Amino acid sequence: MNHLKFFSVLVLGSLLFSNTTIAQIKNKPKKLVDIAVATGSNNSVAASLVYNWSINKKKHWLFGLGIRSTTAWGNKVEFTTAPAKLARTNTIPFAIVFAGQKIENWDTLVVNKPATTSLNLTANVGYNFNKKWGVGLNIDLLGFTLGSKSKAVLISNGIETAEAVAKPANFNVLLTGDLDYGTLNSEFYAKYAINDKWNVRLIYSFLFTEYVTTTIKQTAPNGTLVDRFRSKANNIGFGLTYNF
Repeated sequence: MNHLKFFSVLVLGSLLFSNTTIAQIKNKPKKLVDIAVATGSNNSVAASLVYNWSINKKKHWLFGLGIRSTTAWGNKVEFTTAPAKLARTNTIPFAIVFAGQKIENWDTLVVNKPATTSLNLTANVGYNFNKKWGVGLNIDLLGFTLGSKSKAVLISNGIETAEAVAKPANFNVLLTGDLDYGTLNSEFYAKYAINDKWNVRLIYSFLFTEYVTTTIKQTAPNGTLVDRFRSKANNIGFGLTYNF
């Protein structure tokens, strides 16, 4: 699972939306708030506000935009070399997801106690099979991140170097795959409607987080100095949604 797969479906949803006339969108946007918790490679809690529009008469398809705050934390989490030109064999948007991995360029930054809180715009696509069951996905697009500084250790060619102050990367933007910057959360989910107001969701979350070094840098084989490192967390969790 990766950001390209999520983004491809979003593009499909956008095309469906653009080909639907305004006259077909008779209902006002549906508003919802959601809280989700997930765990796996790290731990996260996410809170979202979303506006969804039905894009066909039967209201099976939903397309929406929202805003999400995601807090993630862990203990001795491994972050690897982030810049796409070092991590992958090509840097073509979308195609980068299928590119080979340049493992020989990877160094590892082990952050003692990473903790980040991001605030991002989101795009959302959903499909309702009936009044009870549905599936969907969402992905962060653009925003910023704050978080805790932490001690870390940079491991390069088996040599460990202490980093006194590693800190979260502050700027987030979706560019597909390893071209991405910062902290970006995406979810694929199945939902069940308890009633008209409340839904529960089973979630698969794919979460990018990034830390940067401040006193030391990786020296890549081509001589590039690197201070940005990425963690890719695959998490499972649950969400609770309230529909206005």
